[in-house]
Amino acid sequence: MNQYTEIFEEYDIPIAQALLTRKDVSDRLSYLNIRNTLINLLEMKVLPIINENDVVAVEEIENHDFGDNDNLSALVANLIDADLLIILGKTRGVFTSDPNIDPKAQFLTNIDLMNPNVNLNAGGPSDTKGRGGMATKLQAAKLATSSGSNVIICNGLEPDILLRLVKGEQIGSLISATNSKLESRKRWMISNLTNTGFVQIDQGAQKAILDGSTSLLPAGIINIQGIFARGDIVSIHDSYSKLIAVGISNYSASESKKIQGKQSNQIHTLLGHHYGDELIHRDNMVIINDKDVNV
Repeated sequence: MNQYTEIFEEYDIPIAQALLTRKDVSDRLSYLNIRNTLINLLEMKVLPIINENDVVAVEEIENHDFGDNDNLSALVANLIDADLLIILGKTRGVFTSDPNIDPKAQFLTNIDLMNPNVNLNAGGPSDTKGRGGMATKLQAAKLATSSGSNVIICNGLEPDILLRLVKGEQIGSLISATNSKLESRKRWMISNLTNTGFVQIDQGAQKAILDGSTSLLPAGIINIQGIFARGDIVSIHDSYSKLIAVGISNYSASESKKIQGKQSNQIHTLLGHHYGDELIHRDNMVIINDKDVNV
């Protein structure tokens, strides 16, 4: 971390260390907290340096259940809706077979994971100490692309590799997203939608959400129905009770009732704590069309 700090200080970029485990990402409330934290760090121009929390992930390490930064990076890409995930290794990219064994192995510059005829090399770790071989890189790529992120697998030992990729140079193997980020997130939210509660909003909040892509603030809420917890996915209805959006709530139903119709600067006074100015942040919300109800 000291090395990261020294390097990025040259460019006046502050950094923050974040340690995660699979359990953190799997738990809905932790997922919300991690997502909000990472998004806020990026909005403040702070670069998160993320690694697995080995101190508490003993079982995962023993079972090789997580234990590699490739799959961790794919989960983080999903968390923040990343456009591109770059996975660096010690090889040029992906081949049709192991080039160390098969002299006829062909290098793949573009890969379509939706093509059932694609035959990829799934060799072991690049060294005896690692668990992040090509198999885990491809596993991570499938996870990231299904969530709407493009993936590039390439050689991290290439000079200025990241700068060259950002400038558009064709290096490594490109694996294109199999779903759009919006569609992937929409399907995930609908499939995990809490049916026991919903939020109803006024016309001003509706216009702000639909036209301005803004967050849902407590001031725009006119009704809270049912029961839901912080971190639950709830439906958002207009003043005529029509479903217009779904999102991850920063506050429980009981907390939401206390702050509905109030200004955000009153949240801490009313609740005694503050999880954000928004009931549902714009990055944790998707707009729903009539046809989406059957997704």
